[in-house]
Amino acid sequence: MDYEKIKPLFFKLDPEYAHHLVVSGLKIGETVPQLLNPWTKKNFVEDKRLHQELFNRTFLNPVGLAAGFDKDGELIRSMTALGFGYTEVGTVTPKPQPGNPTPRLWRHIDEESLQNAMGFNNRGSLYMERRLKKRYPYVTPIGVNIGKNKVTPESEALRDYEHGIRVFQNLCDYLVINISSPNTPGLRDLQNEKFIEALFKMGKSLTTKPILLKIAPDMESSQAVDLCAKAVEAGADGIIATNTSIDYTLVREPKEVGGISGRVLKDKSFAIFDAVAEELYKKTVLISVGGIDSGYEAYRRIRAGASLVQVLTGLIFKGPELAGTINRTLLKLLEKDGFSHISEAVGADRR
Repeated sequence: MDYEKIKPLFFKLDPEYAHHLVVSGLKIGETVPQLLNPWTKKNFVEDKRLHQELFNRTFLNPVGLAAGFDKDGELIRSMTALGFGYTEVGTVTPKPQPGNPTPRLWRHIDEESLQNAMGFNNRGSLYMERRLKKRYPYVTPIGVNIGKNKVTPESEALRDYEHGIRVFQNLCDYLVINISSPNTPGLRDLQNEKFIEALFKMGKSLTTKPILLKIAPDMESSQAVDLCAKAVEAGADGIIATNTSIDYTLVREPKEVGGISGRVLKDKSFAIFDAVAEELYKKTVLISVGGIDSGYEAYRRIRAGASLVQVLTGLIFKGPELAGTINRTLLKLLEKDGFSHISEAVGADRR
């Protein structure tokens, strides 16, 4: 399939409708997995130089699907067929919620970026639990990204995260605390050291499953470093940097709502990740996300200290072969730099 030829047709459709159309097609492969075999053969790169042992699991390659695409855990087989080494599902909230009013998703085509104000639309934890019981454990690792319901006041937010940890701790390989989406009122206010400390103290008392923190790109670097260091001190098993941005100067014609992702976030996301990695490389697992749409950019994050990377918006603009392309490029870059394994490249620029 030549994605560049059909992309203009997709881009004539409303962005959210186009997403639902793609999801509907991928769901067919979930029920008839034989249909996915040719895709898996084409896209999934199997090379021991990319294998890593993290979170008590083998990651066959470092390229994962970021949360936000498979909100309800319905596409895990399909993501393997697209070449992803792991899938992060969600964000899932305790109760189902419709999200924000439409329209709530916009393309910035020339800038290869998206702006979304989705608002944690998902079918809730019970639905996700049923889906994951059919898939977990799976051949590639699964992460579950958990958030709080919009109607839950900040004073009771801890209870929503406790619910998510209790429900999913035995149905995934790692959990992610999402307090960095800009689309739930007050959520980013929870990015403070007091809440982080209470959150991870609670989480680590409930489960031995790895729990990670996902941060926003819009903090000062020093604030991000301090927050992540506090999280690790409190028990966080990893940091994911970064979520979408509310810096509307990144695109020429922004909507004044929602978070921006894609190519324009590349440098902003890297700057925050780099600052965090300077402090926490070798002290915890670091995952980089934001503007990654090529093997070269993925490699830059890896050399800066990322054990894993994630993509989402790049998939929309570069097409379904992106993960495979990134992994093949990574292998070439490892060879070019004289590395026999990806672990030698992780943090190479920090040494």
